[in-house]
Amino acid sequence: MVVDQPVSREERRRRQAATVDQLVASGALDGVFAQVDAGQPIAGEDGLLNALLKATLERGLNVELTEHVGYETGDADASSFPNSRNGYSAKTLATEVGDVEISVPRDRDGTFTPMLVRKGQRRLDGLDGMIVSLYAGGMTIRDIQHHLISTIGTDLSHETISKITDEVSDEVITWQTRDLDALYPVIYLDAIVVKIRDGGHVINKAAHIAVGVDMDGVKHVLGIWIQEHEGAKFWAGVCAELRNRGVADVLIVCCDGLTGFAEAVEATWPQATVQTCVVHLIRASMRFVSYTDRKAVVRLLKPIYQASTEQAAADALDAFEDSDMGRKYPSAVKSFRAAWDRFIPFLTFPPELRKVIYTTNAIESLNFQLRKVTKNRGQFPNDAAAVKLLWLAICNIEDKRARERARERGKKAADRRASGRLVEGAVTTNWKRTLEQLSMVYPERIDRHL
Repeated sequence: MVVDQPVSREERRRRQAATVDQLVASGALDGVFAQVDAGQPIAGEDGLLNALLKATLERGLNVELTEHVGYETGDADASSFPNSRNGYSAKTLATEVGDVEISVPRDRDGTFTPMLVRKGQRRLDGLDGMIVSLYAGGMTIRDIQHHLISTIGTDLSHETISKITDEVSDEVITWQTRDLDALYPVIYLDAIVVKIRDGGHVINKAAHIAVGVDMDGVKHVLGIWIQEHEGAKFWAGVCAELRNRGVADVLIVCCDGLTGFAEAVEATWPQATVQTCVVHLIRASMRFVSYTDRKAVVRLLKPIYQASTEQAAADALDAFEDSDMGRKYPSAVKSFRAAWDRFIPFLTFPPELRKVIYTTNAIESLNFQLRKVTKNRGQFPNDAAAVKLLWLAICNIEDKRARERARERGKKAADRRASGRLVEGAVTTNWKRTLEQLSMVYPERIDRHL
């Protein structure tokens, strides 16, 4: 299979410039330039782009009809053909440059089915893509409606825009129910708060996002689940769903001490290690520490989570408890002691593996981006709408970053400024070394998947 090589940004510019130079040199644009100089608007209902699109679509439709009936317009032998042209019908088409009034040619037999503008089609496909992109960026349906009217003069109803965004629901369901790998060495779990309408009032619910690291070290968003109250029953359902989708085993599950999650994980994957996110634990211990004492407390906590053994960590925690800061902030000591059983597995791992499971930052960065999207929404009508937007936002973020990287392809590494993958498809740093450590810690469970 031959794969097309990506074209650099400079090459695209060169080709576009060459095409424009040819058009200018041929005089094909002289009439357009004259209209622009005379004050003719470029965009909008009466703009040149609108007129150009109208002319292009009508020309294409007439070419299609010519192929269908077998003769050109004005052909003297038209009467000898079994089918014939039969005038035009008017259609208003919503496009990226505004509403375009086009004349669609007809045939006498009524068998002409155009492909350029399909029967019943009222919008160009590009407009649907624009609407979905705006929705994924966090704009509400009413915001999109106002944006289309004010920018391109297209007035779509609230129901039409809603229908366009709802068309991706099937894709979301397919994604949420797709088959997964049999083994994920590491799964991270974190959540963001979204507002969901429930009857006559709005309540806060948690949108939980699971990210799995596969055997190649590549991260994947495994699913999104909306729940008002966390608990063992909810997490048991999530784990059962992942198991039904093919996840037979998980080595390490890193989370922020979510209620009931450890029990649910162990009921589904008895051999899995549930690890409290160290960064979340540090944040919890610092909750009531004054700003002036934060540096000192962090310095005293560091020997605990950087300890080489469980005993060394316990000694460091005792030392912190006996210190002035420990006596001043007993809540910090309490946070570590309450999470101790789910914190100490971290201390048994080698350094390379510790870096991988140290924190849920793999999805915290994603959640930060998603919060920027959801804050504009105010509220969602139901759980499905929230899941749909979050999924679209993830796709939108990754697509945007991919375009940025594509524009910089061919540049030296030092000159590249585009961000890497946020989560989906990102490769874990030093994964080969980490996988080696995992195979030493869990040889009987991981070797058969290598």
